[in-house]
Amino acid sequence: MAELITVLGASGSIGVSTLDVIARHPERYQVFALTGNSRVDVLAEQSQRHRPRYVVTGSRQAAAALEPRVPAGCRVLWGEEALAEVAAHADVDTVMAAIVGAAGLLPTLAAARAGKKVLLANKESLVMAGDLFMAAMREGGGALLPIDSEHNAIFQCLPTGYRDAADAGVSHILLSASGGPFRTRPLDSFDSVTPDQACAHPNWAMGRKISVDSATMMNKGLELIEACWLFGVEPDRVQVVIHPQSVVHSLVAYVDGSVLAQLGNPDMRTPIAHALAWPERIASGVAPLDLMAVARLDFEAPDPQRFPCLALAADAVRSGGDYPAALNAANEVAVAAFLDHRLSFTAIAKVVEAVLNDWSASEPCSIAAVQHADRTARQLAQTYSEAMAL
Repeated sequence: MAELITVLGASGSIGVSTLDVIARHPERYQVFALTGNSRVDVLAEQSQRHRPRYVVTGSRQAAAALEPRVPAGCRVLWGEEALAEVAAHADVDTVMAAIVGAAGLLPTLAAARAGKKVLLANKESLVMAGDLFMAAMREGGGALLPIDSEHNAIFQCLPTGYRDAADAGVSHILLSASGGPFRTRPLDSFDSVTPDQACAHPNWAMGRKISVDSATMMNKGLELIEACWLFGVEPDRVQVVIHPQSVVHSLVAYVDGSVLAQLGNPDMRTPIAHALAWPERIASGVAPLDLMAVARLDFEAPDPQRFPCLALAADAVRSGGDYPAALNAANEVAVAAFLDHRLSFTAIAKVVEAVLNDWSASEPCSIAAVQHADRTARQLAQTYSEAMAL
């Protein structure tokens, strides 16, 4: 019987890649629900191709525009409650959690509590509410499979059945980063960076927000926080290393001196296929890696002057409490302002730093507390963004 899958964030790059892998294995997988915010044309085409039972949009207006364009028997829903409903539905086996940002927290938590196999591409669920999310996974009893290429690589390099990295004899984790489009750009030109330049990633095809995060290396900072929760390690045991070829997706160093790495072409269908079929392996559609064509693999330490967001993220996870939630919220506001040409590229880190310097931390004991921290940090970030506006 085919495995029923809900794809949260189906219209984004991870969602599109997930549907590509699913379509290659119709005997194994069937789409139960697709969700997207407002890209009606994409959702209409996807619904016709994959024939889900449900499609969920972010607004009533988008749902009304989509409804006449879906196949017979497909119900169109909208809003936050509908997202949680299709994530936790009794018939669903697996949930691809690929909604970008804080908006993905509640439906991903719903899937965790319902005991689903959760394919986690929404790192913000762990950044904002790591303790609460991991508790929900334990209570639900489902499986958690990381989709970010780096965390999926780490997962593949750890032995089966480990409880956390320390139990597996891990010395430290090496989290790889491409360095983005500005790895060698002169620092004195960063103020003139445009949104289009920041979104032109040299190796990966991603959405605009995550592309900017890659350019500032905030994405790697969020991934550092995610790694701490996923693998039970302290932040000082996660080392970020720049690897511009994006072939070695991450490495795990063991106490006996061994270092294991996962290699592959930079294509998100590889970690998606791995997580979908785990513990088996299926074809992903990705071309085999040709090491002779790659020819060389380079590694270097990140420049803290070039990438201040990386240090801000590391400080936030060390500080604990709701500092990571504040970091994420401030970054989302600052990146949105940059993409809207209201803030300079270098001001992104300045806004985040200002919010964290103003932050009065508390321990998030509930989702309501996390959401309150998120709202408060966004308001602060908005104030600072306006003060630093172009």
